[in-house]
Formats: sequence, structure tokens, C-alpha cells
Amino acid sequence: MRFQGRTVLITGAGSVGPGWGNGRAAAVGFAAEGAQVIGVDRDPAAMAETAARIAEAGGRFEALTCDVTDHAAIAAMVADVAARHGAIHVLVNNVGGSARGGPVEMSEEVWDLQIDLNLKSVFLTCKHVLPRMVEQGGGAIVNLASTSGTRWTGAAQVAYAASKAAVIQFSRVVAVEYAGRGVRVNTVVPGQMHTPMVEARLAGQRTGGDVAALLAQRLRRIPLGFAGDGRDTAAAVLFLASEEARFITGTELVVDGGMSARCD
Repeated sequence: MRFQGRTVLITGAGSVGPGWGNGRAAAVGFAAEGAQVIGVDRDPAAMAETAARIAEAGGRFEALTCDVTDHAAIAAMVADVAARHGAIHVLVNNVGGSARGGPVEMSEEVWDLQIDLNLKSVFLTCKHVLPRMVEQGGGAIVNLASTSGTRWTGAAQVAYAASKAAVIQFSRVVAVEYAGRGVRVNTVVPGQMHTPMVEARLAGQRTGGDVAALLAQRLRRIPLGFAGDGRDTAAAVLFLASEEARFITGTELVVDGGMSARCD
């Protein structure tokens, strides 16, 4: 029960379909270890399965609807959570999504939407949560990036790659700035996980809707020989948020089955 008595705020706590998305798995994991979990998503229906899984296990979960690219909405949401729960001990920034294309093919509108979704959302939540953590004497922030932010992963998705790379460096800078004020900031870098996103979106973008073909394509890149899912990402998130990681800040934990270690 590493998070007994702790309030954990998770953005993107829903999922685009049934199964273990990263945010859903993290929410269930924190709740199983005693946390009061505040799940945030712009689509309340996306959190229904998250809420059901936590309720079934006897955990505590509260679902809030918020667009985390909206400055005023985030400010109000964070103030409300802090007022009602007294503190925000852990923040997990899990919102994100990819769009195909290089700089020539991608429209400026799509580029801007990607930067807002994947990077501005992290900036805005940290902007409003960090003062609360400093005031309460500390906290832990875990941001979700992607191996697409560190290397080519099989498809041109320039805005997603650039924004996820930026999340990693953003986290390092904030970690150093706030280390002396008791706030740790780290990044989890998932690889090509089998989350509900595969069926809901990626197969349509990459293999004409052929889910099996996409999974086989991705599996060939993973030395361990199997695909991880949101529960593997969540295990890394919970570790970095816990007191077991009390001497860890400003770093990245890669969860990709060895994919990044390969040279092909």
C-alpha cells in the first residue's frame, strides 16, 4: 500500500477502447495501493471502464472532465481538487496521441494540435500543480513520453516525435529547478505497447485496419519477443511516484522490451 493516504491526479485516465491503456492501468494500480485517484479525461465515457475496475477492487476513484489544453479549465480543476482533498501528492501526465506525416505532408493545424495535446498539456498541468506541491512540502510528477521522442520507430510522425522529445527535456529542466523544493520529476518512455490505441486508431493509420499485421510488424522490433501493455507502463509510473524512487529525479525509465537497445 505505497500510496495509502495519497491523492494522485492522472490525466488521460480513460482509454479509447476496452483493455489496458496506460492511464487506465496507472489509475487502477494507484487505487490498488491505497491512493485516492482523481482521473481526468475530456471524454467522461472513456473513464467508465477505469471506474468500474477500481470499484470492483474496492478502490477510490473520482472522474473529472477537463480539457488539459485549456489553461482556465486546468486552473479551475486543480484548485478544486486541492481544496477538496487538501493536497495533490502525485501528478501523472498521460495525455497524448500521434498523427502521421513529416513536415511537408502535415498541415500547420495538425502540427499545432499535436504540440498542444502532447506538450502544452504537460506544461499547463505542471504550471498549476507545482505551486501546490511546493506549498505542501513536496510531491512527485511522472510524465509520459515515447520512444518516438528518442529515435525512429517505424513511421513519420514528426509532431508527435518532436513533442515527446520535448516532454523528456521539459521534465529534466523542471526536475532540477524543483529538486530543492521537494518535488521529483521523471519520465516514463513506453515503446510500442499493445494498448487499445492499436485497434482503435493505429492499425487504420498504418496497415489499412489490419491489426494482426501491425502487431506482427511491431513485434519484430522487440527483442523480448512479446508486446507489453499499459500495465507494464503503469508499473514504471508507480515506481517513480513512490518513495522507493526517493533518490531518483530528472531521468527516464524506458519500457520497450529492449527495442531502443537495438541498432536495426
